[in-house]
Amino acid sequence: MELNILTVCYLIGSVTFILGLKMLSNPATARRGNLIAAAGMTIAITGTIFLYKDDTGNKLHNYAWIFGGILIGGIIGTLAAKKVKMTAMPEMVSMFNGMGGACAALISIVEFSHIGNNVVPGSHKLLLPEGGQGIILIILLGVIIGSISFAGSMIAWGKLNGKVKDFSFKGQHLFNIAILLVILGLATYLIGWTPANATIIFFLVFALSLLYGIFFVFPIGGADMPVVISLLNSFTGVAAACGGFLYNNKVMLTGGILVGAAGTLLTILMCKAMNRSLTNVLIGSFGGGAKAGPLGKKEQGSYKEISISDAAVVMSYAHKVFIVPGYGLAVAQAQHACHELEKLLEEKGVEVKYAIHPVAGRMPGHMNVLLAEADVSYEKLLEMEQANEEFPGTDVVLILGANDVVNPAAKHDPSSPIYGMPILDVELAKTVIVNKRSMKPGYAGIENELFYRPKTSMLFGDAKKVLQDLIGEIKNL
Repeated sequence: MELNILTVCYLIGSVTFILGLKMLSNPATARRGNLIAAAGMTIAITGTIFLYKDDTGNKLHNYAWIFGGILIGGIIGTLAAKKVKMTAMPEMVSMFNGMGGACAALISIVEFSHIGNNVVPGSHKLLLPEGGQGIILIILLGVIIGSISFAGSMIAWGKLNGKVKDFSFKGQHLFNIAILLVILGLATYLIGWTPANATIIFFLVFALSLLYGIFFVFPIGGADMPVVISLLNSFTGVAAACGGFLYNNKVMLTGGILVGAAGTLLTILMCKAMNRSLTNVLIGSFGGGAKAGPLGKKEQGSYKEISISDAAVVMSYAHKVFIVPGYGLAVAQAQHACHELEKLLEEKGVEVKYAIHPVAGRMPGHMNVLLAEADVSYEKLLEMEQANEEFPGTDVVLILGANDVVNPAAKHDPSSPIYGMPILDVELAKTVIVNKRSMKPGYAGIENELFYRPKTSMLFGDAKKVLQDLIGEIKNL
């Protein structure tokens, strides 16, 4: 009876994961979907703790350790989530994802320790449990993928918060390939021959996997970071699924497969949004320590500035205004001021919408989360294709901290590292106002020729301060 109840718990957990993932596809239902999936996970964990029995009929008994770990992890996770700023959200996502990879790797290490010291009497091979080489294969997949995800996510976390700089050297990709081949070679030897010194080989595979994860992410930076975060997330899901295989745990297997599949699909969509292949992202290292290319060295001419009062007049008497949010908006934590500006303009009869580029910010959906925090209506958030159709009929585009996603060089300059990446066609609007702190290049390390176009005016300053000043001016008109 208990086993049947546990099966029902796992079934409920699996169904809620699928429902939650489905609801995450729509901003209006994403929050509820997250809560539903979390409830399912709670049911699955509780059922495992109190109802699970091993092959000998023994139930879990070390409750102090189990609940101690849950309590400590729950407190740390809750405090981290409540205190994190929107600008640091990508780092937190990357770190938590890395913790998932570490857990999967630790599961494999623990399970291998149960068989690593058992040698067939009179032989130089391991005494394998039921399942033989298949079990070894799953353990190795868990430790390799989980370790790569953990190490890579930690480097991504460091790069996103500025503590780790982009690093590369000549022949690094060949070096990475060599490490990967050694890992696969040792893993194959361990699976095929299961030698008595398997423990040494196993931990060598573990160490090399960590090293590969570090050097895998080191050279990647700039606008490729959202893709890398998504890819590492899919790695963690696959590693967790390996744990599900080891324990014959249906809900763990389902959750891992869903995360792995969703992360993979998101990675493909992100690459499509940048018009680049995944191989090109991983090898090209777009924005990773890159210097300004030929575009940055060209004589761009002069740019023109616009005052707060003039910008307020232009926007107040427009029929349609588009706001393009970028990382600068997140840094200034100006999403609430932006929403206030939107409401003020609408009171004056101006139609206001937001144009969201798929890779704006530092992680997938960063801008959507940012604006949702300020209660911006989901219906006003237009994806790139929709926004591009409406720009020709737009009076004013206000760009807040976005850079590379509006750079026209992506369309016509083959020498630019962002050439071929679909962008927001803001230059089709009648007037473009760009808010930046300075004329420094964006995250990809190249200048933006949009800033020198006749239709474009620069509005320098902190995004939050500029928006507050704009609100004040508009109220006085």
